[in-house]
Amino acid sequence: ILLSVVETLKNGNFSGDIGPSTILGSAAFNLFMIVAACISAIPTPDTRCIDAVPVFFVTAMFSILAYAWMVIIVDVITPNVIDVWEAVMTLLMLPIFVAVSYATDK
Repeated sequence: ILLSVVETLKNGNFSGDIGPSTILGSAAFNLFMIVAACISAIPTPDTRCIDAVPVFFVTAMFSILAYAWMVIIVDVITPNVIDVWEAVMTLLMLPIFVAVSYATDK
């Protein structure tokens, strides 16, 4: 991911060969590895269920929103260029996500 950031900065905020696909691929791989570890940690006869279903739905919604936002800022609004306002909006999504999740959990 750091290589992608360095490449973007060297290219004058244009995405290069490593680009956003690397970041998305890494995030998807990490998500699948976390899910796999959680599934394999449960002994075979046991089952688990999600207690905080509303928070789970908020998390699912925001993850889909994050992938859609990445496509929109990279391919639609300013193709192959990440503007400062797009980066700031992306960074602001995390505290918004935490606040919404916290409010949902209360």
